[in-house]
Amino acid sequence: MFNKSYPIKKSVLFFALLAAGLSQAQAQQTQVKGATQSDAGEFISGVSIKAVHTSSGKSYTTSSSDKGLFHFDSLPEGGPYQFIFSSVGFQADTLSGYTVQSGKPLALSVKLLPITTALEEVVIGYGRVSRKDVTSSITTVKAEDMNVGVLSSPAQMLQGKVPGLTISTNNSNPNATASVSLRGASTLRSGEAMEPYYVIDGVPGASLTLVAPDDIATIDVLRDASATAIYGSKAANGVIIVTTKRGKSGQSSITYNGYLATDRVANRYAMMNGEQYRQFINENSFSMEPTDDLGADTDWQREVERTGISNNHNISLIGGTEKTQYSASVNTLQNNGVIKGTDMGRQIGRGFVQTKVLDDRLTASFNVNTSITKQNDVLALGDGLSVYDAMYYYLPVSPVRREDGSWFEKTDRSQYVNPLSLIEENTNFSKTKVIQAHAKIGYEILPSLTYNIDLSMQNRQYNNAQYYTSLSMAARNQNGKSIRASVEDERKVMEMNLSYDKTFAERHKLSLLAGYSWEENNNNDGFQLTTSDYYDDGLSYHNPGMANVVDLLGFGDYYLSTLRMISVYGRLNYAFNSKYLFQATVRRDGSSAFGVNNRWATFPSISAAWRLSEESFIRNMNFFDDLKLRAGYGVSGNSLGFDVFTARQVYGATSSFYTDAFGNDLRTLAALRNANPDLRWERTGMLNLGLDFAFLNNRVSGTLEFYDKNTTDLIYDYAVSTTKYLYGSLTANVGEINNKGVELTLNTTPVKSENFSWNTAIVASHNKNMVTRITNQEFSTGYVDLADLGGAGQSNAFQQRLMEGAPIGQFYTWEWAGYNDAGISTFYVRDASSRERTGETTITPADKDRAITGSAQPRLTLGWNNNVTYKNLALTAMFQGVFGHQIMNATRARHSNVVGNAGQKNLLASVVDTELATDINAHYLSDRYLENGDFLRLANLSLSYSFRNVSSHFKNIRLYATMNNVFVLSGYKGVDPEVDLGGLTPGVDNRQTYPRTRTLMFGLNFNL
Repeated sequence: MFNKSYPIKKSVLFFALLAAGLSQAQAQQTQVKGATQSDAGEFISGVSIKAVHTSSGKSYTTSSSDKGLFHFDSLPEGGPYQFIFSSVGFQADTLSGYTVQSGKPLALSVKLLPITTALEEVVIGYGRVSRKDVTSSITTVKAEDMNVGVLSSPAQMLQGKVPGLTISTNNSNPNATASVSLRGASTLRSGEAMEPYYVIDGVPGASLTLVAPDDIATIDVLRDASATAIYGSKAANGVIIVTTKRGKSGQSSITYNGYLATDRVANRYAMMNGEQYRQFINENSFSMEPTDDLGADTDWQREVERTGISNNHNISLIGGTEKTQYSASVNTLQNNGVIKGTDMGRQIGRGFVQTKVLDDRLTASFNVNTSITKQNDVLALGDGLSVYDAMYYYLPVSPVRREDGSWFEKTDRSQYVNPLSLIEENTNFSKTKVIQAHAKIGYEILPSLTYNIDLSMQNRQYNNAQYYTSLSMAARNQNGKSIRASVEDERKVMEMNLSYDKTFAERHKLSLLAGYSWEENNNNDGFQLTTSDYYDDGLSYHNPGMANVVDLLGFGDYYLSTLRMISVYGRLNYAFNSKYLFQATVRRDGSSAFGVNNRWATFPSISAAWRLSEESFIRNMNFFDDLKLRAGYGVSGNSLGFDVFTARQVYGATSSFYTDAFGNDLRTLAALRNANPDLRWERTGMLNLGLDFAFLNNRVSGTLEFYDKNTTDLIYDYAVSTTKYLYGSLTANVGEINNKGVELTLNTTPVKSENFSWNTAIVASHNKNMVTRITNQEFSTGYVDLADLGGAGQSNAFQQRLMEGAPIGQFYTWEWAGYNDAGISTFYVRDASSRERTGETTITPADKDRAITGSAQPRLTLGWNNNVTYKNLALTAMFQGVFGHQIMNATRARHSNVVGNAGQKNLLASVVDTELATDINAHYLSDRYLENGDFLRLANLSLSYSFRNVSSHFKNIRLYATMNNVFVLSGYKGVDPEVDLGGLTPGVDNRQTYPRTRTLMFGLNFNL
């Protein structure tokens, strides 16, 4: 609609503007002329203008120039005519009731309002481009569309918003980090190597802890290789570009946003209470030690839980003049978990200033960002030394403490520890400080040629302090144990480039970029001190000098790793009349992480797009507001997660000592890693085909994508002979993984009126992951067994297998065959050679009896976002779903061990109905505990009310209430079906799970 706040009306003639740009002779021939502008008064190029003769139905089209001007020269005289204006990113507008007469040219002017669901520009790496000129797969999420909640990482703000982006948060631990993957796993390495590459305000590799969610303006997700190849060797898993809020000319405001939130456990395992346990023991002829049952009825889950109270406060100052813009913000977050002893506090400070000098040809900016994160956590070790395990297995008939106030412990029982003592007698505290400085200068050498230089430095200091008291079951008979560690990481980056942007003849838009990058990372520079045998616990970890024992093997694996990378890159963008679009990029990277024979690699990409909506045969259909076909192919690499020692021969100290001739005990040295001078980059090639569409005056829009992503030269550690090598494994390039998928984004506005509107968007994606090769002539292995989850009688009983022709997360387990006559679980026997079932069953299954039983890879991930507004009231709801995969519920198996646990550890209350008291194999992991992981969750529900133009001091005030994890629909028998889907062993729920919570938060936001 036309912006009524401007005095110029749609029908008012625009003679002054047109007279300045057109000659008298041209004016006599032109029948209709005009200008297209944004609501801010800026001229818009590429606007499609359709003139429709309403009587005959015939239509004629043109588009606005780069100066926002348009004209018609050959319209049949008469009328009435209707002029329809449409452009990507703007709401369509229509002018009606005009008559074309000879010698009386019409002059029209229109101001188009932006569409709230689209952005005018997107970040493409080292620059921006108009949304309509994008040739690759890029999704942009604005601040107002991001998820709201008590979030430990900005990545969680994107859950359910971006097709192909899987963010799994399998618990609500304030110290946990979400697993993030884009378009399937494409490496056999874990951690950073499996995640997208992050760029914050143009700084590559910046830490997400430096950004508070309230400071984020937009997040651009570069999904295909034609978009990511500009980042070369770091972009195989996609690129996420975070842009923070910055000041604008003529703007000055102070913004506050704060909330208070409460967390409660959403779902618990129904373990036996004291009465149920005693009854079960007695009715099934089990025995229990008399010293265990002291008449208590202890709910250990509730003993270790609490209501988590969290708060967040963010104050920002944003403003600017025509030449200078600035912003500053301070954020503080305190997130207290629902498990006692778990919490995270973070403070973030950010400052930015930008100014123009030298007749506005030189633009200089500088920003400093810093964060301090403090975390407390509880033990989550193996052998029962985990609060998350003990809170289930500890007997309900036992009290928390004995009558003398000491912990109730059974020191002679294997893997059995009081969960409250694990919290109270063990300390695990860490503090992380991150500081980043970034300076950028851009100088306009010529009107279309600019030289840019970026300099950034990031320093991260991590300190960890652990203390196990003299009463700690995790450090028995050590009279107190302390571990102190300090580590420092440093990153330096220099980027410089030349950019050229020019439009020729109002039709040919050309953009060129050529750049150079230098980066140095000094990581893992630290040390650790482990001491024990203290006189008392009063000083905790603060004075290791009071210890009597120094652990000579407890200095930690901290070795300074200095990595350097040098890159050159270039990009060409060309657009003809905003109709035919082309982009080509190339980057050449050199890194010291790889073998001396393969330290350089080249990563090219090419993409093109055809805006069909600019063609007359599409315009004449009077249906599409936008229609664009895209195709691209690119190659990117994966150098993330390496240190400088990966390809080198490494010698180091072992755990062995020997005594020299003088009686001194000396450490022995040995080879710890083999050299591989031929180690090279993992390379990911991706073909992407896309269709962008919009119709019904942009009330329906979306994208449809198909991709084929193939990763070669996968890096993995392979066993080698020590007769040829000094060490038993070698890091080598062998494997290959393929991911194919389809993605759909659909945005609609079913209802829109002056006071009421409903916007809904569906994001759906399907990905098929396949390991196509893990062996070659030199390094041969038929498969790699993974996911050894342990359990009585199940040593080396792996639950997943990495093998050719199967996805990552392929379950390879025993097959449950029911019970025998003695009431014991049996399992199908398979022939060792043919791998087929023999028809027999056994109660002692062997490794040969395992078979493919399911996959942890989802067939469909779904996000459904809704935004309903009525006047100043707004309601948002985000549904999240994952379908078509299995979960290994090892937690349920562990607590179903009726024979092994009865009288020793607690059991699930359901075993009375699901298990036989004679079954010695009830806990054996098999396809019996492989469950359907499908779920649909109302992940976020938020209600807000805005008070606008409250006074001369308050620009607006917004009150909001949000609930996270409102409900979940699932048949999964665990506490929550959303388990970790990243890494090499996805889809496993194995006793170390922090409870999932339901969060209720209340917030206030206002602008001054």
